[in-house]
Amino acid sequence: MSAPVDRQRPRVGRAFWAVLYRDLYVTSKELPTFLAQVILQPLFLLFVFGRILTDLGYAQEGYAELLFPGLVGLTAVVTGLQSSAFPLVIDFAYTKEIEDRLLAPMPTALVAVEKIVYAALRALVASALMLPIGVLILGSIPWRPGAAPLFILMVILGSLVGSAMGLLMGTSVPANRINIVFSLVFTPLLFTGASQYPWPSLDGMRWFQVITTLNPLTYVSEGMRAALVPEVPHMPPVLCVGMLVFAITVIGWAGMRGFRRRALD
Repeated sequence: MSAPVDRQRPRVGRAFWAVLYRDLYVTSKELPTFLAQVILQPLFLLFVFGRILTDLGYAQEGYAELLFPGLVGLTAVVTGLQSSAFPLVIDFAYTKEIEDRLLAPMPTALVAVEKIVYAALRALVASALMLPIGVLILGSIPWRPGAAPLFILMVILGSLVGSAMGLLMGTSVPANRINIVFSLVFTPLLFTGASQYPWPSLDGMRWFQVITTLNPLTYVSEGMRAALVPEVPHMPPVLCVGMLVFAITVIGWAGMRGFRRRALD
């Protein structure tokens, strides 16, 4: 019995990478559209809040350095969410392209994993592009020796948690309501994710501070600040990593259950 199993594993692996390669190839053909979709919003947030308001004196000097890590985290989470939620809704409801993926010689769960990995890779690219954009808009970005390991880890975890959230949304929301639900999710996600302010600064607003702990973006933003601007009060990096791993596990599990349910319908 071991020989057939051993032969099947490489076949499953090849199928997984073939499906992933096809998705990445399609993205490369639509690169300008992809960049416009994921970069414009954080670019203008950084420009207005980090440059314009600071130059006009409405924001304190140094606010841009505090803001930049949060916007990188926001880019990772939102890009991952968009890149998995909307294509899944379209695949299941309109194009039925998902049926071709389900015919690939690999388990249904791996098809869902491929969607998460694909969306996370798009989020990684978008987050990396925020570095030169930050330099272009702000003149420089906060960086320090030794920041890279934690920064990279937080970008990866942020991309994965956003992709897992997108998988859950894309498999649980009807196609005719996805735009409404996304708007209802995105606004609280944006403003309760500590991307514009450090979480410890909310000590005087305890009720709101508690609410922000329910948002995975909070831990991405705080982990980014721990990497790039450690002199600013922030959550412990170990706590951020632990909560993100927990969120990815729980949300990913729920999303894969939803994916399996929709695939078998």
